[in-house]
Amino acid sequence: MITSRFSRCCSVFVVGSAIALGTEPIVAQSASQDMHQAGTDTKNAAKDTGHGVQKGTTKAYHGTKHTTTKAVDKTKEGTTKGYDRTKEGVKSLTGARNRQSTKTQDRVKESQQKTNDAAKEDAQKVRDSTPR
Repeated sequence: MITSRFSRCCSVFVVGSAIALGTEPIVAQSASQDMHQAGTDTKNAAKDTGHGVQKGTTKAYHGTKHTTTKAVDKTKEGTTKGYDRTKEGVKSLTGARNRQSTKTQDRVKESQQKTNDAAKEDAQKVRDSTPR
């Protein structure tokens, strides 16, 4: 009876020790592995931060570019209107006789302006599409 009780206790001790000692190398890491893992985590965090900054900068650049282009167009439009009104005022004071000729010249000027604007927009689209 003593032998069977002793063998049971020993078997429990042996199995328990095997489980405890057998799983330890799987869970534990060396200090160099911990440092390597920390360095990798830091590197990945820096990459994520860099990508976020790049995305924000790109969005800000495109927003600024869009707003600036819009402001330039509005300024040009206002300047053209002011020029046309001044020209009309001067002609009415001086008594320009050939108003039809003036309207034709204005239409030609506007079409040339639109052509130049379209060419500039096309050139800008090409510059924007090329990688840097």
